[in-house]
Amino acid sequence: MEMISLEQELRNNSYPGRGIVIGRSADGTKAVTAYFIMGRSNNSRNRVFVEDGEGIRTQAFDPSKLEDPSLIIYAPVRVLGNKTIVTNGDQTDTIYEGMDRQLTFEQSLRSREFEPDGPNYTPRISGIMHIENGKYSYAMSILKSNNGNPAACNRYTFAYENCVAGEGHFIHTYKCDGSPLPSFEGEPKLVAIPDEIDEFTDMLWDSLNEDNKVSLFVRYIDIASGKYETRIVNKNR
Repeated sequence: MEMISLEQELRNNSYPGRGIVIGRSADGTKAVTAYFIMGRSNNSRNRVFVEDGEGIRTQAFDPSKLEDPSLIIYAPVRVLGNKTIVTNGDQTDTIYEGMDRQLTFEQSLRSREFEPDGPNYTPRISGIMHIENGKYSYAMSILKSNNGNPAACNRYTFAYENCVAGEGHFIHTYKCDGSPLPSFEGEPKLVAIPDEIDEFTDMLWDSLNEDNKVSLFVRYIDIASGKYETRIVNKNR
């Protein structure tokens, strides 16, 4: 697979929706993830990321303007021991609870489908990072309607073992802007992962569409020690 420029990929797409990046820093010492949300409606744009224990959650920036919270208020990131879960919805909790009961990542998601927001039927994208004894692997998942047909759910899981330094993968909910919004297609995209968290954070935030971007989360986890650094950027301040 050819590596693409993540910066150009974001600059050339006004509405990828919600996106997850997972990979390994160029020097090989850090497990890296990023998650961003975008919005076209006032309800979607009225959000911020806030820290919640070792993870984060979304909350309304102006509670008086919050409309339907069902698909926009959730915990995108949770930590279960040596596993970090990153998703675009409340399936974060489903994965956390399933894996806590010794189910696999894929098994935990069997009870979930795409979001019930026809005609878009937004895919549920999820990632799991596993660090143990100096080894790091990750997996990504997408649950999507069958080409816009909600009668069927198509399930795809991509697993990456012995992650290569400087490489990561990017998956997002929508192929591009549209009406209805077309779902992401194909494998997660191969992208480069730099060593510096601030460099990566700035690149991601600056590359997202100015009108549609809402919030960004970035975390670098030291593979040897498990210690991590986090950055959160919110358009609403």
